[in-house]
Formats: sequence, structure tokens, C-alpha cells
Amino acid sequence: MSILARIKSFFGMEAKPDKNASQEEVEKVAEEKAKPRIGYIHLSGCTGDGMSLTENYDILAPLLTEMVDIVYGQTLVDLWEMPEMDIALVEGSCCLQDEHSLHELKEVREKAGLVVAFGSCAATGCFTRYSRGGQQAQPNHESFVPIADLVKVDLAIPGCPPSPEIIAKTVVAAINGDMDYLQPMMDLAGYTEACGCDLQSKVVNQALCIGCGTCAMACQTRALSMTNGRPELNENRCIKCGICYVQCPRSWWPAERINQDLGL
Repeated sequence: MSILARIKSFFGMEAKPDKNASQEEVEKVAEEKAKPRIGYIHLSGCTGDGMSLTENYDILAPLLTEMVDIVYGQTLVDLWEMPEMDIALVEGSCCLQDEHSLHELKEVREKAGLVVAFGSCAATGCFTRYSRGGQQAQPNHESFVPIADLVKVDLAIPGCPPSPEIIAKTVVAAINGDMDYLQPMMDLAGYTEACGCDLQSKVVNQALCIGCGTCAMACQTRALSMTNGRPELNENRCIKCGICYVQCPRSWWPAERINQDLGL
């Protein structure tokens, strides 16, 4: 089994063959494509998103060496000048008081075909957005904003941090041009404010909540609990990452895609 086929099989993803093309032909074309050039840029965050990437133990080596070319990254590549890239994974929010971060983010937008908000800090600002400066330990600045407030973002991978599975699936989808999988992330690219209260206003108040508890299970800070079959938010614990909302099956995941990934 080919590397591409093995990874797609591992994650339950299948190539979409042309009506007149065999599965072997589809995989041959996919493997002959030039490997996408990927850069990793770290701004203001905890590096949890990069750590989540490394948790793809079973496929990490082929993912990083045989499926993509890592062409830029502070800890991944010995390179000072930012090159042209197909995909740039930007982790962390951007501090307006940090001139270097501002310059780097704008350069990323010029050099990358696709700019991806990698994780909640980049996508929504997460806990950094509500920092006031002087906390222990750090930050000393207070002006942290999601990167879409400053540059055009093409995709947003949600999560604090994103799961290893969604990271790998996104890479495979980008390689295969699987727009069905990428479309929800494109829709999230402009969604720069998030809170546990989104569940109340956008799901519960719209009579969409089914009381499954997925939002509460997804919350890393235990800011959500289920009361009488509905989510209840503790605002003092909420870090504004938005993961509860994007993990809600009634919010943005297309039913067709869920059924496909689960083999239903």
C-alpha cells in the first residue's frame, strides 16, 4: 500500500475518483503531484498546536518527509529568509506592540498561497486576546488579536490545541484538493470572536441543541457543564477558544462529511 493510501486509510479518507478513472490511477496522480511547501510560524501562544502535530506518531515521518516539504519554521528549518510557500501554518495571536510579529505576519501573507490560522489563538485570539498585561508569568503586553484582524486568512483549524487527527486530515485534504473537507475551515476563517455563550445564542436559542454533551466534553477548562440536558457556561473559566462551538454537531460540521468519516 502506498504512503498516501496508508495515511488516507488510517484516517478513513478516500480519494474521489473520476468516473472513468481507477483507484490506482487516482493515487498515482496524487503521488506524482509536487509536494506542497509548508511553513510554520509561531507568534504569541503556548506551542500546544505544534505539539499536537507531533502526536501523529504513526504517520508523522511520512507526513513530514514524504508528503510535504517543510521549508520554513523557527525550530524546523535552518533558514532566516522566508521563502515562497504553498501553505503557512500560523500558530498564536499577534501582539500589536510587537513590531517583529507584525512584520512577519504581513510577510507570510505575501509569501504563502494559503494562510492557515493554526489553533484557537491564531483564529480567535483565545485567552491571549483578553490578557491585560503584567500577569504572572507574562505577558507584559496586552494587545493580542487573531491574525484575521490583520491579514486575509484562508483556512482556520480550530482547537486549543487542534486534535492530531484534524491536522493530518487537513494536510491530506489540501494535497488531494478535497474542498468538501476544507470548506468548513474556509467558513471559519473569518470567525474571529468566540465564547461558550455562542452555544446559547447560536444553538440552544435556535432549538438546535440535542443535549449530547459534546461541547462540555470538548472544553479543556471545564467551563461548561450540562444542566437539565443543556450546556451551562461558567464565564470565569472560559478562555474564549471557541472549541465548544465548533465541536457541537449542530454548529458547522456537514452531516455528509461526518457520515463519510464514520463509514455510515
